[in-house]
Amino acid sequence: MTNQAVTDLLARSHALGADRRNTNYAGGNASAKGADLDPATNAEVELMWVKGSGGDLGTLTEAGLAVLRLDRMRALVDVYPGEEREDEMVAAFDYCLHGKGGAAPSIDTAMHGLVDAPHVDHLHPDSGIAIATAADGEELTRKVFGDRVVWVPWRRPGFQLGLDIAAIKQANPQAIGCVLGGHGITAWGDTSEQCQAHSLEIIRTAEAYLAEHGDPEPFGKALPGYEPLPEEERRARAALLFPVLRGLASTDSPQLGHFTDSPEVLEFLAREKHPALAALGTSCPDHFLRTKVAPLVVDLPGGAPIDDVIDRVKELHAAYREDYAAYYRRHATPDSPPMRGADPAIVLVPGVGMFSFGRDKQTARVAGEFYVNAINVMRGAESVSAYAPIPESEKFRIEYWELEEAKLRRMPKPKPLATRIALVTGGGSGIGRAIAHRLAAEGACVAVADRDLAAATSVAEEIGNADRAVAVAVDVTDEDGIAAAMAATSLAFGGVDLVVNNAGLSVSKPLMETSAKDWDLQHDVMARGSFLVSREAARVMVAQGMGGDIVYIVSKNGVFAGPNNIAYGATKADQAHQVRLLAAELGEHGIRVNGVNPDGVVRGSGIFASGWGAQRAAVYGVPEEELGAFYAKRTLLKREVLPEHVANAVFVLTAGDLSHTTGLHIPVDAGVAAAFLR
Repeated sequence: MTNQAVTDLLARSHALGADRRNTNYAGGNASAKGADLDPATNAEVELMWVKGSGGDLGTLTEAGLAVLRLDRMRALVDVYPGEEREDEMVAAFDYCLHGKGGAAPSIDTAMHGLVDAPHVDHLHPDSGIAIATAADGEELTRKVFGDRVVWVPWRRPGFQLGLDIAAIKQANPQAIGCVLGGHGITAWGDTSEQCQAHSLEIIRTAEAYLAEHGDPEPFGKALPGYEPLPEEERRARAALLFPVLRGLASTDSPQLGHFTDSPEVLEFLAREKHPALAALGTSCPDHFLRTKVAPLVVDLPGGAPIDDVIDRVKELHAAYREDYAAYYRRHATPDSPPMRGADPAIVLVPGVGMFSFGRDKQTARVAGEFYVNAINVMRGAESVSAYAPIPESEKFRIEYWELEEAKLRRMPKPKPLATRIALVTGGGSGIGRAIAHRLAAEGACVAVADRDLAAATSVAEEIGNADRAVAVAVDVTDEDGIAAAMAATSLAFGGVDLVVNNAGLSVSKPLMETSAKDWDLQHDVMARGSFLVSREAARVMVAQGMGGDIVYIVSKNGVFAGPNNIAYGATKADQAHQVRLLAAELGEHGIRVNGVNPDGVVRGSGIFASGWGAQRAAVYGVPEEELGAFYAKRTLLKREVLPEHVANAVFVLTAGDLSHTTGLHIPVDAGVAAAFLR
């Protein structure tokens, strides 16, 4: 049975975490103290349940709590070696854990355990951090809250900060919480309800003060030429810029991206103070751990020629890397972890918006959300004072502290296609659906592209949320539509790395009955369509400079002369040679082009279900429901080919083990000797 303290803690966490005004995603933590039975002694023992490292308050579960014995935790005070050896205390928390399982304790565990209150919240509200990062934050805290909330000077999160807050609470019995300089807020209460009420009182009081007393133009005057571009224009420019920016941001390791053109971002970039404020960087540890010490800011107006913007971005990126390496050298000590990467996590483009990057789509999206939090913080601080984040040296100490290294060590090994962005045409059914599912299961972000948007949407929803898959409407015979699909994919994830030309149809007729319309339709969709999709994909991939994969789903009919199949077979032969031609042309850009030659994919196939199956069954003189078995019997392996088998081949070609293979066709036909490649 779940302890009542845990039930109350989870309810409070969910209520606070559901409103992003209270704390950012995965930011802050909450705790509850109570008693439970020790299974070893059957005696009652004092425990603390606290949100563990890396969890999110809004979605917290009991499994996401660290459970510690309070007697052991409090005993650490007597062995604490001092702030210079702060990192040693992270490992010490492990010896205070109670029971099996549970989350790893976070660095804020000491704050919760040492503060003498049954319930404690530590949150990162924009309004609270605005007060915390104001140049006169201590005076503002008194002005805003009187003696109900106490100022705590900046100190890096850890054991000493827990001791500081515990002492301040003891010295100020009237206080309901404190403002942590440069960081956030902490509140406490005798009951879970009182603690939540105190947290909300601090947050809402700060919001009200900023609204009433704040300068309406905290970021200064409007900059001529830096105003937001019209939505259609800025999103078109974003789609062109994103692959270039992603390629630069992936210099040290591949990244995925997220685009934000929210009013907060566009207004910030349109005002005169934005270059100076952005250069100061963020302050709250949760913010800059995800956004890095500062963003890259493009110093051109929104309407500047796109080629000029791209050239300038490349110059600024080189300078950013040099500056970041210098930042590392300024503060690194002999025992500091190696530099993790010198590329920006946030790129700001006036008139267009913000591009954020991370090891996966969620990380990239959250980094952007955190920078919006930082903009809100800067707005609040500048409106009543001046924004004054923590010193650069302190940022470095947190960015490269042992706790972050421990988090990185706990991360699971990435899947083979992690950081890859795939677009699958004809992805709404059959082979395309199976390919989309397989690529996503192996870590790729997938754009499910289909003429039937409802079908594509259904497949994308099967795969997961928009961090994993999106639906894109595309008719592969439409040049503009294909360009729009590539742009939509770029805006969703940052670019395109892996394209599968799968869209197709078939009409089975003897030569004398095959009309020019039959011929043109099949060539338009498969031969011309594949060419158009590959051309647009290559443009994005070359702009990224990260290589890529183009895979054609061809057919054994590209090399096998079957009866009553002139239009389909000729079209597939065209596709097969496109593979060879493009492999030869695109190799210098690191783009590999390969093909898969399936045969007899009856079950789950959109083509066979649309009439092709009945036509082929009539040609071979078998019932349509037995066509799959008929195809299997004529193969060397006597096995039926399913969409999943084709998807397996696409995965093998793109997962990395065949990194030196291009221009290859892989048969997936269970062995059709007449279709052997030679």
